[in-house]
Amino acid sequence: MSPTGAALHDVVVIGAGLAGLRAAGVLSNAGRDVVVLEAGDDVGGRERTDAVDGFLLDRGFHVLNPAYPALSRSVDLEALGIRAFPVGVRVRRESGSVRLAHPLRHPRLLPATLRSGLLGPADLWALARWTLPVLLDPTRVIRGPDRSLAAAWDRVGLRGPLRAEVLEPFLAGVIAEDGGDTSDAFVRLLVRMFALGRPGLPAAGIAALPRQLAARARAAGADIRLSHRVTGVSRSGAHVEVAVAGADTVRARHAIVAVGPEGVGALTDLPAPQTKGLQTWWFEATPEPAFDALLAVDGRRRGPIVNTAVLSRTAPSYAPPGRHLVQATCLLPPAGSGPSEDEVRRQLAELWGKDAARWRLLRRDDVRHALPAQPAPLRVRSAPWISERVLIAGDHRDTASIQGALVSGARVARTLLSA
Repeated sequence: MSPTGAALHDVVVIGAGLAGLRAAGVLSNAGRDVVVLEAGDDVGGRERTDAVDGFLLDRGFHVLNPAYPALSRSVDLEALGIRAFPVGVRVRRESGSVRLAHPLRHPRLLPATLRSGLLGPADLWALARWTLPVLLDPTRVIRGPDRSLAAAWDRVGLRGPLRAEVLEPFLAGVIAEDGGDTSDAFVRLLVRMFALGRPGLPAAGIAALPRQLAARARAAGADIRLSHRVTGVSRSGAHVEVAVAGADTVRARHAIVAVGPEGVGALTDLPAPQTKGLQTWWFEATPEPAFDALLAVDGRRRGPIVNTAVLSRTAPSYAPPGRHLVQATCLLPPAGSGPSEDEVRRQLAELWGKDAARWRLLRRDDVRHALPAQPAPLRVRSAPWISERVLIAGDHRDTASIQGALVSGARVARTLLSA
């Protein structure tokens, strides 16, 4: 219901995730009257953090890469207090655990890296053939022919233990699939960002990112309304009307649909983008399972866990003093509940060499729409307009990443400003 004479805003943004908040900030800074409608009780979309018994638990395992160009254009990176992960991994092999780390950033781990047995000359040569093009000229990779990741690795001859025991399990947690179906160009762009930056965690949790975006948008004049669930978008003459459950209809000259991929079909005529799911288990571990912050993967692939880490080693603020926070992330199938707690604890014990059966479970996060699928060929942008007065933004319209969400939001806002 909309009362007669209700305010006519310039833009209504539906969704206060990264794309929506970035769009709102750009538009508000340009002097537009912007209202943001968010169904949840806080901003952030998929980037949320909760305080649980003194621990900070992100909703799923997130990392923030300061090398993303859109981040420095959107927020104050220093204010986020990013605590960086080491550039390396702990790999569980048949013979035990080994460590593999960047030789320049972690020279002390060079002897362990060389002894790992994972760096055969053929694999290193194939890895160089695969990575060098994107390090030297990413634009050429974006514009060039694309294929699945598995096909690309076969093409360069990357078939040994470095692929099977390190790259495949590590990247499974990054792209939320382990079949090698994701776009090779997309994965190479991600690897470029890993090479250029030090991914980590904001000291106050991943939610610090959207909260800073929201604060900037509000300072520029945006009106962000939480707990406002949009039920429909319709055109009415020279404006759009956005229906809100339990509240007045919002009228604006234009609307930007910036909901998660699972909500696209309910508010537009577009099909919902295909997504991939992840499941994260959060444990308080006693005693601390490791004395470094390396991410651990299972090179044997014996269990559901694709990665695990002692997060309190990287970001001490995630746990109360003297206590230790461990995350374990698994792939979540489209249907079903995923692995059992017993399966996860068994594999954790093997990965860390500790009795994980006694660790206290803090929470389990099932994020069914963690990432939009990114098959080949890579499409780095989609048309922003979906009707005369409605635009759409989100990482499902660019690349499936924080970078993609921020770029999409800014692009859609600039498109509207130039209309």
